[in-house]
Amino acid sequence: MREHQSDENYRTRVGAQRREKTRNRLIESALGVFAEKGADAPLIEDFIAAAGVARGTFYNYFRTTGELLSAVAGESSDEVLAVIDPLVREVKDPAGRVARGSRLYMLMARRYPLWGAFITRVGTKRGSRGQLLDAYLTRDLTMAIEQGRFSVANVVVARDVALGTIMYGIETLLSGDAPPDYAEQAMYAVLQAFGLDADEARQIAYAPLVECSAPQGAIFERIEASVEAK
Repeated sequence: MREHQSDENYRTRVGAQRREKTRNRLIESALGVFAEKGADAPLIEDFIAAAGVARGTFYNYFRTTGELLSAVAGESSDEVLAVIDPLVREVKDPAGRVARGSRLYMLMARRYPLWGAFITRVGTKRGSRGQLLDAYLTRDLTMAIEQGRFSVANVVVARDVALGTIMYGIETLLSGDAPPDYAEQAMYAVLQAFGLDADEARQIAYAPLVECSAPQGAIFERIEASVEAK
């Protein structure tokens, strides 16, 4: 009896690991497909070809390409924020938190241009709205407004300004036309728009950044592997 239960438990674990591995392969491969073709152009055939799975296997995990898109956007962004947010929370001043987190997120996209291209192509609807980036920014913006650091009446307005700056900023950084201190200039402008005087805004926007480690997880492991292979 115990041997039978042990065999069943083993098969259950192996099956779960296999399903997770297949789902990860779909998500990892999808990142490259979306970055190359954009959010709306890819067909299911593109994804099953890139992942090396059958059409029926795809539908075991995702009902539509849009559902896959949301999964890739959310999980890849969360992997980035897992290494960024602990550095953000080291800063006591909420204005400094907003600037540090925004700069690190933009610079991470420049460090991993495949991910940066993807996150800008999917747009804010799937790339940030309702994701951890949205939640963390709203957290720090709320603190800044409540403490009188930012002169903005509504945190939703502040969030949209910040998210818009980050997303458009990533696109500009990847275009090759951005100055070396683009992320700092962007934050300098945003902080002034939120009510800080020019001197303080510049000090915060250009504050030294701590070293940010590489994101961990299936998606960025795949990105690192593709970069090393080149």
